[in-house]
Amino acid sequence: MSPNPESHDGAERPLLTDESEIGYGSAARSPADRAQRAMFTRNLGAFEAFGIVISIVIGSGVFTSPGSIDTNVPSPGVALIVWLVGGMLAWTGATTMAELGTAIPGEGGVQPYLQYIFGDVFGFLAAWTWIIAVMPATLAILSIVFIESIYSAIGVVNEAGTIKHKLLSIIVLVTISVANSISTKVSTRLGSFFVTTKFVTIAGVVIAGLLVVIVHLASKEWEAPATDWYTKSWFGFRDTIAPDGTEIHWSDLAGWTMLGHYSAALYGALWAYSGWDKAIYVTAELSAPARQLPLAINTAIPIVILCFFAANTTYYILLPWSVVSTTDSVAVTAITHLLGPAAGIIAAILICLVVAGSLLGNSFVAGRMVVAASNLNWLPRFLGLLGQLGIPSDENRPTESLADSRTPTPKSDAPINAIALSTILPILYILFGDFRALLTLNGLGEYSFFFLTVLGAIILRFREPDLRRPYKPFVLIPIIFALVSGFIVVRGAVFAPVQAVILISLWVIGVGYFQVRKRWAGEAVREA
Repeated sequence: MSPNPESHDGAERPLLTDESEIGYGSAARSPADRAQRAMFTRNLGAFEAFGIVISIVIGSGVFTSPGSIDTNVPSPGVALIVWLVGGMLAWTGATTMAELGTAIPGEGGVQPYLQYIFGDVFGFLAAWTWIIAVMPATLAILSIVFIESIYSAIGVVNEAGTIKHKLLSIIVLVTISVANSISTKVSTRLGSFFVTTKFVTIAGVVIAGLLVVIVHLASKEWEAPATDWYTKSWFGFRDTIAPDGTEIHWSDLAGWTMLGHYSAALYGALWAYSGWDKAIYVTAELSAPARQLPLAINTAIPIVILCFFAANTTYYILLPWSVVSTTDSVAVTAITHLLGPAAGIIAAILICLVVAGSLLGNSFVAGRMVVAASNLNWLPRFLGLLGQLGIPSDENRPTESLADSRTPTPKSDAPINAIALSTILPILYILFGDFRALLTLNGLGEYSFFFLTVLGAIILRFREPDLRRPYKPFVLIPIIFALVSGFIVVRGAVFAPVQAVILISLWVIGVGYFQVRKRWAGEAVREA
């Protein structure tokens, strides 16, 4: 079987898609469409790719998800192991994505790889899941955390479920979406500003922990703000508080139940590491992707793992261990406990800047995902328009006429309709969800398709052994990722059946929508 099967018009087609589907889910429907597609300049090197990976992966998760991890593990030592396992899983997944990214052309994350390997419907479901579930859940989480950080700094607790908290979270989300709607230049400039705050905040937390350890070792008479880290066993079982307020007695749990808690903890870590898959987004802009992309991934992700491990070790040094599981803004709580309310407010400001940067970047990506799906004719075409809000009166005109030079140039180059959609959906998640439930939903949605993508990479090793792979990691790497991610998806679904049912329902609706829209597109082509 040819690695790159071609249709009648020369467009690359997925392996399992028949010729009758051309025109629906195809990125090149006509010469006019192809002429309008952006062509990236290959002017980035390994250093730039390294910086992009670092800036995307280091987000708000390291400051917010430790509480949800600590709740679901029997000891701080196990929590740190979960952080290492999550990092290694992200690393193996990223290297496999690098193999696919340098072998199969395409845009839109894992969508083109699933489309190539399994057919259009799998590619569509990946895009559908990211647009309807994963990205809205991500934006909702970040908006909630923004407000939670402020509340933690001023000493307000147990307010996350109140309507006031939810409305404030929605206001933050809408503000960021408006900023992204101004122009791409504004978004990128704001993003550059927020990157610096990430490193400053992590460095501040780790330095605070180091100073506490140094002072404690130098002066035995000085009592640290928290003593658990040197008076208790880091791997000794201790009871934790579940989100519903009940105590978890680890010594009473059976192995299968404990594995369920571990899978929930791992979702918290994977949320913090989320973004490792975005490394493939820069493939088209690298001057030598086969060398530069693996180099960027294999240097950036170990540094991220080290940063996350150091920060979480610090939390257990600065806080009583019974406190860690009770907060969704652990960094602010730790600095407040060490240096007082004033320092806590400063920390909250820095965390809010980090969260705002993550919100801005994820809102930016979410809008582009909607545009990519619209360009493939998977979503209504008006969602892919730039600089316009709503359905234009000339929506039904041929593409060629829309590209006419007489068409007024929009004032903004931002996909305003797409950003509007990716703002409305998270609002629903904010109103009807909570931080930890959304974390699990996000993890289930992402890793279901990460598992399928890496499984597809393994299948391609045997189906198309002659496919040109400029970067080809040892086969054991994707196998490890597939085994671990497959297990945590299955066990996570059993442990969180509500989120699993929501995702399955979305997939059923998505398949139905895909078939209806494909049939509608086919009829439109025949009428033309």
